[in-house]
Amino acid sequence: MAHPLRIAIGADHGGFDLKEELKGYLARLGHQVYDCGTTSREPVDYPRFAAAVAQRVASGEADFGVAVDGAGIGSAMAANKIAGVLAAACYSEALARNAREHNDANVLTLGAAHTDADTARRILDVFLTARCTHERHRARVALIRELEQGQGGLSAADVERVAARVRALLGQTPPAPAVPQLAPQQVAQLIDHTLLRPEATPADIAKLCQEARQCGFYSVCVNPAWVRQAAELLRGSGVKVCAVVGFPLGAQAPEMKALEARRALREGAQEIDMVINLGALKAGDDALVLQDIRGVVEACRERRAVSKVILETALLTEEEKVRACRLAVRARAHFVKTSTGFSSGGATVEDVALMHREVAAAGVKVKASGGIRSLADVLAMIAAGASRIGSSSSVKILEEARAQASRAGG
Repeated sequence: MAHPLRIAIGADHGGFDLKEELKGYLARLGHQVYDCGTTSREPVDYPRFAAAVAQRVASGEADFGVAVDGAGIGSAMAANKIAGVLAAACYSEALARNAREHNDANVLTLGAAHTDADTARRILDVFLTARCTHERHRARVALIRELEQGQGGLSAADVERVAARVRALLGQTPPAPAVPQLAPQQVAQLIDHTLLRPEATPADIAKLCQEARQCGFYSVCVNPAWVRQAAELLRGSGVKVCAVVGFPLGAQAPEMKALEARRALREGAQEIDMVINLGALKAGDDALVLQDIRGVVEACRERRAVSKVILETALLTEEEKVRACRLAVRARAHFVKTSTGFSSGGATVEDVALMHREVAAAGVKVKASGGIRSLADVLAMIAAGASRIGSSSSVKILEEARAQASRAGG
């Protein structure tokens, strides 16, 4: 097996036994399996479990999903209601190959009443190994995904702007977001421990990785030159390696960013933070921006890696931020990110909230970075909608979280 996969699997009562069989099979192959339930043969509603699987895939937490019910059809219908998911009910290896090669399906649904365990294993093997590579098929898949974005009506950002206008007319102010209460380890798992200074040395990278191991940070974020060293130092620790691409200006050609991303991924990166072509965005060349993002996203998806799109919000108008978010969603990125930390400003609560409103419905998350130096900063960003934090002050932030927890417990 070339690369272990992260696979979400779920079933209703009718598919429970087959789910358990496939879960064990996937684990024996070395894949990481997320069991989304059910946990017994007691009657349950299949849409809940199909949706749980689909949400794992749409969020980027899982590379593929498997949902099992009696026929496989209802779970496919439910999963396909989750933005970012392409679910296919397959009853043969040929259908599984077609679903992947022609349709780039990312969730497989199976009918336990129509598929025995041996057949299901063969179908699953094909589904996990086939790839959608022909350009004509990829173009048609892109059309499907554009339908998802083109349902009409108001976007979340539009709704919020209307609500803000109504509040202004009524003389009201919006309620302050609730500040989350997080344990120190929860704080650590939100943080990409970052060192992007151009003068960083191998000793600095070693110290960064040692801190990440000791503190349990989610990842280290480094320049591409340090990916191999970081991956070696962090092997077996559970801490991921994130590399920046097109950093910090974003002015490289799309093919150069894709090449840079592929090399970083080969050397051990599991996440890529890429800077968009800001000039193209400001010039209204959305096709170039989309091509720019998509090249890196596709490189990431081929290696089961997470892609984040850096907008550099301090340099953008609100309209440009919204348009950049929508392009990132169209390109199937996993995250949008506020800033490089090398421009005129960093993350703001307002920008994080705007980005979250724009992308959340598609299952895309927000990373806040740039100028985040305290626990209060982290909590404000999380309350505004961020799911990940980039900071070079991570150790200090975690020390604050531990001190706060100690005071609360004392």
